[in-house]
Amino acid sequence: MNKRTLFLVEVAVFAALALIFDFICGIFFSLPQGGSVSIAMVPVFLMAFRWGVKGGLLTGLLLGMLQIVMTRPFIAHPLQGFIDYFLAFTVVGLAGIFVNQIYRHFSNGEKGKGNLFIILGVLLGSLLRFLCHFYTGIIFFGQYAPENQPVAIYSLLYNGSYMLPSSILCGFLMVLLYASASKVLVRKSA
Repeated sequence: MNKRTLFLVEVAVFAALALIFDFICGIFFSLPQGGSVSIAMVPVFLMAFRWGVKGGLLTGLLLGMLQIVMTRPFIAHPLQGFIDYFLAFTVVGLAGIFVNQIYRHFSNGEKGKGNLFIILGVLLGSLLRFLCHFYTGIIFFGQYAPENQPVAIYSLLYNGSYMLPSSILCGFLMVLLYASASKVLVRKSA
């Protein structure tokens, strides 16, 4: 299989896997205006750390598109739908900016340093996704804030209630996956 075909197959498979993870996790914890504690970002991070930014962005974009088509998304406005689904999951793929550091450190047997860049990538991708949801929470969901509570605080608490646990869980799983299978997961993307 040539490199381009492998890339496209992995993007499709990992985006589908992310959708399945999101669906399963959403059964156990889902909020009324959308959002759930989920490991759906793990496949996006895996692609970002295997193929770089391009692989992460494309996998995240495809995940957002699949969520629009395959689930019952909570869309209050077309711009909010674009930001919460297309943009929010796409920017998770920017974690791929650390692909070369991860490759170098794991190739040199420096797992601790490799794990540091994995955590930095997870933090970056999770923070960018959170900021998308935080912004739409302020603009489009402010009417759900309790009386006398600032809308920004409401959005911070609402979106933080699922994004923080999701980020921690994804970071833990990524480190665990690379600790047990780094030779399979690490590939030179450049």
